[in-house]
Amino acid sequence: MKCPELGNQKPMHCSAPAADASAMLFSLVETAKANEIEPQTYLKFLFERFPAARTTEDMRVLMPQHVDKSLLPSLPKPKPRKK
Repeated sequence: MKCPELGNQKPMHCSAPAADASAMLFSLVETAKANEIEPQTYLKFLFERFPAARTTEDMRVLMPQHVDKSLLPSLPKPKPRKK
């Protein structure tokens, strides 16, 4: 697996731990999208709550396919970029 480097056309190869971390992050983002959850909103929610998760059940309810969407914060829509 290659590590993504924003703006770089030739990504560097990752170490195995970095590749695993990248794969997990991409998986969370794509699962959020598949469950009609805006990825930035979901990741903000996850990063705020994950440190307090102590049990497998605590972690399970934070996964995109199980999260209670009513708990997700609303983020302001980003302003369009100027060209």
